[in-house]
Amino acid sequence: MNDRFLKACRREPVDCTPVWFMRQAGRYMQEYQAIRAKHSILDVCKTPELAAQVTLQPIDRFPLDAAIIFADILLPLEPMGLSLTFTEGEGPVIKNPVRDRAAVERLKSIDGDELRYVEEAIIQARKALTGKVPLIGFAGAPFTLASYAIEGGSSRNFITTKQFMYREPEAWHKLMDKLARVVTGYLRRQIRAGAQAVQLFDSWVGCLSPGDYAEYVLPHVQLIFEGLKRENVPTIHFGTGTSGLLSLMKKAGGTVIGVDWRVHMDEAWAGVGHDVAVQGNLDPVVLFAPLHEIERRVEDILRRAAGRPGHIFNLGHGILPNTPVENVAATAELVHKLSQR
Repeated sequence: MNDRFLKACRREPVDCTPVWFMRQAGRYMQEYQAIRAKHSILDVCKTPELAAQVTLQPIDRFPLDAAIIFADILLPLEPMGLSLTFTEGEGPVIKNPVRDRAAVERLKSIDGDELRYVEEAIIQARKALTGKVPLIGFAGAPFTLASYAIEGGSSRNFITTKQFMYREPEAWHKLMDKLARVVTGYLRRQIRAGAQAVQLFDSWVGCLSPGDYAEYVLPHVQLIFEGLKRENVPTIHFGTGTSGLLSLMKKAGGTVIGVDWRVHMDEAWAGVGHDVAVQGNLDPVVLFAPLHEIERRVEDILRRAAGRPGHIFNLGHGILPNTPVENVAATAELVHKLSQR
């Protein structure tokens, strides 16, 4: 098996820098669009055969060093008691948002058995990937899940979330603790089903100040990473807009720290310390640029990583819809070519 991704997670020497992309299976690929023309996103997530098939699509198409199981970060919210739908052009919608202590109390503390379809997709994907590349599992982090649960969907300023956090700190911490325990169990089950690494997506935590992160988020994320230590697989801790939070995120946990494009890779790595691996950090919009510009940006990131063991090349967030497929392929090839040891 091509194990350079796992080696980089462990900060071991590799022949060239490994590369994979967040949302590498998705809307920019015709193969995915063909499946989505017949099935809703929730149907794909809940049908292991389809989820495994979509997981493999980018691996069959591009020279990537890892696959990531196809799922959605919000899946645990549904069995916890929230009504989750996906609206075309609007994204996820929760019709019964969490707005008070009583709503927090009503949320079920599931053990993950309700999400067995994700485990089954992992089993099927691992079987199909034998001899190819490792498989990554993932979950949403407590703050990001809480923000969707409270706002009832996506948000620009997270006003309702922060109001709840500031006005009802006790209820907030109870909510975060519930989510953290659900996520820990969910990730454990993914690992035991065959995920060889897991990533915690804290996509929206960058809206917080360092002080708020330390007080309202860090202890709950620590609980997750502490709970995963005995599973003995690499754990990736990722957020966006987190340049001012990276040292706190390292303190919260993770053997790999994900870095977005709003900070130079060398500065980020020096800030968190070279005793952890790092992942990132190309701006996803660069994939829309001419090839010479993509090459210049890839080269810059690799130069800043300086060939030090422990760098995994990725975007600073997920691949965007309408991204040119040929540019995804070219970027993966450039990373390998320009980083040959």
